[in-house]
Amino acid sequence: MQHCCFLGTTARARWLLVGLLSACMGLARADGPLDGQFEVQSAFAVVSHGVVELSARIRYPLTDKIRAALQDGVTLAFGMEIDLEQPRRFWFNASIVQLVVRRELSYHVVTERYVLRDEDGTELDSYPTLDEALQKVGQIDNWPIAVEPQLRGEGPWEISVRAGVRRGRMPDALRAVVFWSDAWHRTSDWYTWTLVR
Repeated sequence: MQHCCFLGTTARARWLLVGLLSACMGLARADGPLDGQFEVQSAFAVVSHGVVELSARIRYPLTDKIRAALQDGVTLAFGMEIDLEQPRRFWFNASIVQLVVRRELSYHVVTERYVLRDEDGTELDSYPTLDEALQKVGQIDNWPIAVEPQLRGEGPWEISVRAGVRRGRMPDALRAVVFWSDAWHRTSDWYTWTLVR
């Protein structure tokens, strides 16, 4: 009798374990807050009046989870890495410039607007919709990244751009709930092209 009861308990424990594993797998497959299209769609640079100017278009994911998190007081931190290198035939590329440009997006509850700030906290602008704010974050026009004397030799040079987004600051009440989650960090692929004078 006891042997039969033991087998029943083991079978229930197995089914419970299978159920827990299935639930965990379901959570792993659930869409993350930053899922969706995220890429550097286009980028180019020109040398104008002795300055290398970069323009780019980046598409960031737009999800209800992002909107809800911003409205709950979480900020999103955006970064764009820029590498300007001179290729070498039989050695590593020569690094000329490496830059990281950072911005932060938050939601202002009173005005019901999305506020974009520079990395030093200076407010750049505010937008009525999240879609407009993300479009502006992803729009880079004529940013100076180098001066012509830095372009050593005859060229060509390679410019690579990569975008990233991650969770920024958050209220203390939310920090205890989501401290373990890394779903709030995503980086695009590198977008690389050749610059010639």
